Amino acid sequence: MRNRFAAELTAMADGDDRVVLLSGDIGNRLFDAFKERHGERFLNCGVAEANMMGLAAGMAMSGLRPFVYTITPFVTTRCLEQIRVDVCYHHVPVTIVGVGGGLSYAGLGATHHSCEDIAFLRALPGMTVVCPADTHEVGGAMRASLEQEGPVYIRLGKKGEPMVHDSAPRFELGKALTVREGDTVTVLATGNVVPMAVEAADLLEAAGVSTRVVSFHTVKPLDAQMLADALWASSVVVTFEEHSLIGGLGSAVAEWLADHGPAPASLVRIGTRDEFLHESGGQGHAREHFGLTPEVVASRTLAALGTASVPPLRSAAG
Repeated sequence: MRNRFAAELTAMADGDDRVVLLSGDIGNRLFDAFKERHGERFLNCGVAEANMMGLAAGMAMSGLRPFVYTITPFVTTRCLEQIRVDVCYHHVPVTIVGVGGGLSYAGLGATHHSCEDIAFLRALPGMTVVCPADTHEVGGAMRASLEQEGPVYIRLGKKGEPMVHDSAPRFELGKALTVREGDTVTVLATGNVVPMAVEAADLLEAAGVSTRVVSFHTVKPLDAQMLADALWASSVVVTFEEHSLIGGLGSAVAEWLADHGPAPASLVRIGTRDEFLHESGGQGHAREHFGLTPEVVASRTLAALGTASVPPLRSAAG
């Protein structure tokens, strides 16, 4: 995802001299092409993220279109006050890009985990929150953010994420994308867990459960029509995210349902528990710890359906 971000931003800067990149002391080699072609529009702001966010807000007020990029907790948690007061209060078009969302940097410890960022930023007035599922969606989110007149947060994985779409879909902020069709269960997944949602759907299909998978890339604003379709047409709706159950996609859907329900579908929310991860290990280990796996998604879905007997669930690897 980060490679696509760098390539897409360079191409966007080729055609729009308002595009400026601010980096929080990361990705210098990643942006070699950008610096070679637009060096005067690249600013390495160092380990001073609060200052970087204030600088971006000032640039946006002056007619530029800044993209602010660094590791997710450092571009969100560390400078939340500046995002709130400088960017959101003035409703300026700053695109905040966090790399390594969720547990992508699990091996570096809790300082680099970001399982609260969606909750923080979703609560800020005027903020759009986007979690692309693959590199196609990264490109679409970036181009769409350039058309916005207010702030946008784009939450990236890190690298090596599986592709979800065979080709670039028509991407629109606030409009979810159906990855596969089904009519009994709908899995609404966001960000870099969408590929695992597809694996879970394979397991459910093997158990005889028709399963729809939706890439719910925009957590704010929600796709209300997609929610209504899912909650009134499915037996079970599952939200799946690499984020806390508090404040993320699952919370947003539950809030929407409280305002617009009741609906016939049961709602199952899958995300990280209300706890820090004190163990050491990579992203796969962290996902196992929190139950963010295709097998868990399938098992909890079957439990919600009340399925008494199903074939043993096995991953694609066997």
